[in-house]
Amino acid sequence: MLRVNNITKHYDQFTLNCSLVIKPGTITGLIGQNGAGKSTTFKAILDLIKIDSGNIEIFGKDSHTLTNHDKENIGVILSDSGFSEYFAIKDLIPILASFYKEFNKKEFLKNCQKFDLPLNKKIKDFSTGMKAKLKAIVALSHKAKLLILDEPTAGLDVIARDELLDIIRGYMEENDDTSILISSHISTDLEGLCDDIYMIHDGKIVLHEETDVLLSDYALLKVDENQFATLDKQHILKYKKENFGYSCLTNQRQFYQENYPSVSIEKGNIDEVITLMVRGE
Repeated sequence: MLRVNNITKHYDQFTLNCSLVIKPGTITGLIGQNGAGKSTTFKAILDLIKIDSGNIEIFGKDSHTLTNHDKENIGVILSDSGFSEYFAIKDLIPILASFYKEFNKKEFLKNCQKFDLPLNKKIKDFSTGMKAKLKAIVALSHKAKLLILDEPTAGLDVIARDELLDIIRGYMEENDDTSILISSHISTDLEGLCDDIYMIHDGKIVLHEETDVLLSDYALLKVDENQFATLDKQHILKYKKENFGYSCLTNQRQFYQENYPSVSIEKGNIDEVITLMVRGE
């Protein structure tokens, strides 16, 4: 569905250099700190910035050769984009209908009602959360086969975030050939949604793992100085000095459970993986 092949983009103080693959019918998460390269990757995929090398394939085609029909099959949320604030939602409907042949007005209005978005109020008077909801509803309104969602839940409260994630899940169930690339600062969103996860740091992919594997096989070992000195480190990905000794990240939880029964082993989560991968040695 989407293949990013060794793309590079150079800026004065930052270089993006990454590859990733989004398979048909899957939801893939892209995680990383602010400034790690998530939004730059999204913009490169959408041809909003010119890359210096590498290539991007969408629907089996070079991204530069996509037809208007191909582009209609891409739904997008970008963290720094939006609609003219002097429009109301009612003004967007004919525009969206002219842009997308598959625009589903009935479903669009249904979702606006579900999220309590007024049709006659100007967007400039919307809250941050309301604007985030509108961007998500638009992205899901025209039967896109590929969804590129950059921080779609930003600015939403817990209830609205859960509702939006449910809509995304429902969309995937109804369109099982659709693929999604999504980023979020809220790790629990991705843990419960994504099939696999890429982690980007300083413009480079430093981790790619199936979500189930990450949650089941990854773990944090909490060890003192003596335990660390005698620890078999062949399965330690990163470690970090702490007041009590060391925190160690592994992707072989069972190995350490079986061989080091006295060591404190905690189940890993995405936030902890990010922290150790970025700050660890």
